[in-house]
Amino acid sequence: MKVLVIGGAGYIGSHVVKELMKKNHEVVVFDNLSSGLRENLFPENKFIYGNILIQDDLEKAFSLGFDAFVHLAAFKAAGESMLEPEKYSVNNITGTINILNAAVKHNCKNMVFSSSAAVFGEPKYLPIDEEHPKNPENYYGFTKLKIEEIMAWYDKIRGLKFAALRYFNAAGYDVDGFPCGLEQNPANLLPVIMETACGMRKQMRVFGTDYDTRDGTCIRDYVHVTDLADAHVKALEYIAKTGESLTVNLGSETGVTVKEMLDTARKITGKEIPAVFADRRPGDPANLVATSKLAREKLGWTPTHSDVTTLLESTWKAYLKNGKLKD
Repeated sequence: MKVLVIGGAGYIGSHVVKELMKKNHEVVVFDNLSSGLRENLFPENKFIYGNILIQDDLEKAFSLGFDAFVHLAAFKAAGESMLEPEKYSVNNITGTINILNAAVKHNCKNMVFSSSAAVFGEPKYLPIDEEHPKNPENYYGFTKLKIEEIMAWYDKIRGLKFAALRYFNAAGYDVDGFPCGLEQNPANLLPVIMETACGMRKQMRVFGTDYDTRDGTCIRDYVHVTDLADAHVKALEYIAKTGESLTVNLGSETGVTVKEMLDTARKITGKEIPAVFADRRPGDPANLVATSKLAREKLGWTPTHSDVTTLLESTWKAYLKNGKLKD
């Protein structure tokens, strides 16, 4: 298939591009490089510099003719979304509507969407399945939920088939070493650990040590970015073959505590990684773990890189390759 990857120069997007290429799909990348990086681009792919808020940019891109597209262009910082909801409304919701309108106009009606476990909010039960109540605790999660609803209407009215992939905690880097462009201004646990190990941060904070978990720190479900990329390709091929839309959770189904991640990182990096304990952050659930049973059944997807060691080793290699280790 000929596939347009919107946000294909970004962290997850560049890994998706690589997996599509492995399956011999023709890929074109569309990105405004606000968070994506030129060094994540593959020279064999056409690159279109464009903005999802500029309809003419999208019109020109989709006019090239595509069988399908992957939409990964979004602001994703949960905390920031509560401070700047306007920014997230315009980019995430309006930008997506612009994409859908251009896609439908040019008869590109197979879509994979980067959704999020943030649509669920505080867990009512574990593990979290697709039918779990949706009650986002931040505006970022709200935008993802609204987009899922909008896509369902475009399916009903315009025949746009979509796969909404609800990631849990994306982490790690390509085990072969490319792409390896680092996320800009990361706020997630693994990059913070690595920045501390490299000496870019003097110390890191562990938020909350009194949760009802095996060591008192939060438990999260981490899924390797290469496994996520594989799911995108499988989902694209599924909807193209079946003509059915699909919404699935993507997680490793294995919970890891903050302390476990930190202790393993110290062993792998050989660094002290200074950490101080801080109070809980508002809205941080004790435990968030997915069931990916539906993805296994529908897509034949099983994560193969999402063990803690692979997650940390691949991330550490990326930081070293980017010359981040301070003397």
